[in-house]
Amino acid sequence: MSEPLRGVIVSHAAVAQALLAAVTVITGVRDALVPVSNDGCDTGALAERLTQAIDNKPAVLFVDLPGGSCLTSSVRLARSKTDVAVVTGVNLAMLLDFVFHRDLSPADAARRAAEAGSRAIRTPAA
Repeated sequence: MSEPLRGVIVSHAAVAQALLAAVTVITGVRDALVPVSNDGCDTGALAERLTQAIDNKPAVLFVDLPGGSCLTSSVRLARSKTDVAVVTGVNLAMLLDFVFHRDLSPADAARRAAEAGSRAIRTPAA
């Protein structure tokens, strides 16, 4: 790919901004992710925010929940674009993986990030 993928964190309230801040502190990377919140907007306004965030570039949308307005708007956008993928259940581990593998296709980056996020979910012994 000529340009690194863009990641868009799509969430309720300020979750996206908080995840972005954590990724930036850990990695120092500032240009890989864009936060989008559904706070104070209807689905039409959320769709517009997402469209602006991807800026007609290949992207992976990292959504907080596997249902609701954030997912619905993200999937609708991805269906209208050939180079946009969606991952639900966003967590810090998947975003960290994504930041360092932005040279992949959206589908491959989404798959890889989802696997990294899943591996990070554990119930450690006390």
